[in-house]
Order: sequence, then structure tokens, then C-alpha cells
Amino acid sequence: MFPDELVAELEEIRSCFPVAKAAMVPVLRRVQEDRGWIDPEARDWVAEFLSVTKMEVHEVATFYPMLYTEPVGKHVIHVCRTLSCDVCGARELWAHLEKKLKVERGGTTEDGRFTLKSAECLASCGTAPVMLIDNERHENLSLAEVDKLLEATK
Repeated sequence: MFPDELVAELEEIRSCFPVAKAAMVPVLRRVQEDRGWIDPEARDWVAEFLSVTKMEVHEVATFYPMLYTEPVGKHVIHVCRTLSCDVCGARELWAHLEKKLKVERGGTTEDGRFTLKSAECLASCGTAPVMLIDNERHENLSLAEVDKLLEATK
């Protein structure tokens, strides 16, 4: 299912943990890095690889917002949706992103470039509003800065 080089890398990751199940998040992240998302076939493979149930893999894959169980765009944007960010401009940020990208929360742009997702907390209340682009944190955002960030991802 996976190239031998990737399987060897996943075996190395698994070997770093005293219990194979503990390697689940790093293994899933690496699989996602390879495929762009964690499809059902990959989840089944990971369950067998780590000697856990398919349900355990499903629970972990669907719990963490940075793991994708559906296809996403080339760039994934997470916007913090908690109160601190909300009162510091996240509502305006959401509206701006939805209008600029022509997509609603959870959606992917027509060209497949961006997926817009919410995050429960990005742990940066003092520098709100905050968002991640491809897991890179951006803080104290103005709408102009957001536009520059989007332009830079082209």
C-alpha cells in the first residue's frame, strides 16, 4: 500500500515508542503528509500496522483538527474560533477569508488551493486574532496582513 521507504520511516517512528499505540498520532501525521489526507484504506493499514482496532484509529483521526479524514486543499488555513480571538477581530477575519476565498468554513476553494477550517484554540490568546497556514502560526493579524499571507502562498 505504501512505498517501502515510507514503511521503513513509519517503522522507525513506531520504534521510538514503548507501546505501538502511542505512535498513532506521529504515524497518522506522516501518512497524511504523504497522501494529503488520511483515507479509509490508510486508516485500516495503520490499525494493522500498530496492532490496534480500526475504531481506535478512527477516533484519533477524527479527534485532532490537524488530521484530515477528507481531502483538503493544497494549503489549509485554521482560524481560532475562541472568545479571545473573536473579540479581537476573528469574526472580521472569518468574513474576510470567506469573501476573499469564496468559500465557507470547512470548505475548499474551487481551484483546490485553500481549505478553510476552524480551530478550537491555537493557544495564543494574548496575540489574537490567530490563524495557521499549513501549521505555521500567524498572530496579531490585520486584514491587510492576511491578504499578504494568502498572496505569499501562491
